[in-house]
Amino acid sequence: MTSKTLAGALALALPLAAPSAASAQTAASVLMEQGHTLLAIDAQGTSTREPDMATFSAGVTTRGQTASAALAENAARMNSVFAALKRAGIAGKDIQTRNLSINPVYSQPVRQPDGSYSDDQRRIIAYEASNQVSVRQRKLDDYGKVIDALVSAGANQVNGPDFTLSQPEAAEDEARTAAVKEARRRADLYAQAAGLHVVRILSITESGGYSPQIMVAAAKRMMAEAAPSPVAAGELDIKVNLNVRFELAP
Repeated sequence: MTSKTLAGALALALPLAAPSAASAQTAASVLMEQGHTLLAIDAQGTSTREPDMATFSAGVTTRGQTASAALAENAARMNSVFAALKRAGIAGKDIQTRNLSINPVYSQPVRQPDGSYSDDQRRIIAYEASNQVSVRQRKLDDYGKVIDALVSAGANQVNGPDFTLSQPEAAEDEARTAAVKEARRRADLYAQAAGLHVVRILSITESGGYSPQIMVAAAKRMMAEAAPSPVAAGELDIKVNLNVRFELAP
């Protein structure tokens, strides 16, 4: 590695002067020996898991000449949706209402022969009722069957799935461990290139608090091949970003 490349790699490595009483020290700061160097590294760790749970939304949107008519039809069809979810084995704790609304539907403006639109006031021609629920699907092999059952029961809005882990703690900790190891590997590399050695870790910060980045990778298996609506679960990448500060010395 050339001196120019090394200088770029250690852009965040700054020598610290001897600590003085005038320097304000927070509870999180750590004093270093005079002549030692601070190296800050951002590292990422990843662990991979097959999802064991999915969330999706389902609901019914209906129209009627009056608000009460739209709501009555909506309620009847949503009762069928709830019954279908219960028959599919979805527990009550895994169903949560997300939206219940009633809105007027207005007439469209009339276009004139010259291309302009009429200034006539738009009028209410119907009312639209919408009811949506969020559902947690814990048996992924049944996901396609559940969706088809909901549509048959009257659901006309289905969105998802978002695959996740019901208990992500072990995967998160594995990603954290990998991130620390990667940070230490790079610290040793920089220290050796600079003719220094790593004395200790000064701090470890999980940037922005832990926020799992869950992404669906290439499909690893197909769920319920015989189901009318096949769904690929794939894999999840659980990622953790850390900032680790090291003390380097000659």
